[in-house]
Amino acid sequence: MASGSAVDLEDVPSVELMTELLRRFKCSSKPDKRLILIGPPGSGKGTQSPIIKDEYCLCHLATGDMLRAAVAAKTPLGIKAKEAMDKGDLVSDDLVVGIIDEAIKKPSCQKGFILDGFPRTVVQAEKLDEMLAKQDTKIDKVLNFAIDDAILEERITGRWIHQASGRTYHTKFAPPKVPGIDDVTGDPLMQRKDDTAEVLKSRLEAFHRQTEPVVDYYTKKGVVAELHAEKPPKEVTAEVQKALA
Repeated sequence: MASGSAVDLEDVPSVELMTELLRRFKCSSKPDKRLILIGPPGSGKGTQSPIIKDEYCLCHLATGDMLRAAVAAKTPLGIKAKEAMDKGDLVSDDLVVGIIDEAIKKPSCQKGFILDGFPRTVVQAEKLDEMLAKQDTKIDKVLNFAIDDAILEERITGRWIHQASGRTYHTKFAPPKVPGIDDVTGDPLMQRKDDTAEVLKSRLEAFHRQTEPVVDYYTKKGVVAELHAEKPPKEVTAEVQKALA
């Protein structure tokens, strides 16, 4: 639904108004939650994140999307981020934390947020905690999507997609009727460049080296919930609900 002062509520269909009112009423009784999702590529964060977002009325903050949005909106921090990107530099941790700081003040983040893809390092975690402490708040729970590398390799390298529609298949778990062919159109399927064993290996090495220490950092604070991410999605959802109860 459109937002902003220019919207004439008389023009908004009643069903949309009632749906939004019911959503807000439901959300008003939900406890505030500030969450971090940590897990390697293919661990199921992308499946669980929208469920958590809807269930607890949180905003989903993916740092990559937020950086692109800040650059597009030409915010002061976005302009600085663009300068770094144009030079081929990495965007500094302070800039990313600043963009998160801006984002969590929006009305959609009133009940809390889900951070996905950040922090990736202990230094980033420390900077994030410093920023939250200035607002008299903190991370309530870190959901650690723990899974064996061998299972991830099977999950990811078996993924094939139909590029035009975005339909996804898996050679083992959801195969097409004809190998390599889209069920609906008969077009050939393709594999993403990132979905190869070589790329996955380097991404997992980076994850273990940089991000696993973040789990240790938050474990010492007593806020980590270990999820068995190799289980079917519905079972993982049940674990998430238990961890956030």
